[in-house]
Amino acid sequence: MTVIGRRDYIDLPEFDLANIQAKIDTGAYGCSLHCHEIAIDNFEGKEILKFKLLDPLHPEYEDKYIYTHEFSDKVVKNSSGQTEHRYTIQTSIILFSKTYEVEFSLADREQMRYPILLGRKFLRGRFIVDVALKNLSKKSKRRKK
Repeated sequence: MTVIGRRDYIDLPEFDLANIQAKIDTGAYGCSLHCHEIAIDNFEGKEILKFKLLDPLHPEYEDKYIYTHEFSDKVVKNSSGQTEHRYTIQTSIILFSKTYEVEFSLADREQMRYPILLGRKFLRGRFIVDVALKNLSKKSKRRKK
């Protein structure tokens, strides 16, 4: 298993985003992705999920909607322990130069420090978390050069 720190940078290739900071959180079960203006629309008689990624103040923010037919919804516990309804999507991330398929719940993380949270469901069996460390994937890229 790979050692990962308390935070790291990931790429979201399907959304053409690179070097987005993620919090590594063993206290969270699932993964979440900061989005806003999340809504269901109808397109040609089918439900479609639309949302905007990141916060308008984030340097990688683009004021555009992402649309997908492939989504689900579920009830999750938020960081306060309250249950809430969230939409989920599957997308790939790149971390330590490897590509992983991840299920993200779409959440308003505007008040949180990091736009992405990677929880136990993703970490289990892949990573050992050392909270004294951070940004190890970037350090491993520098060593390979």
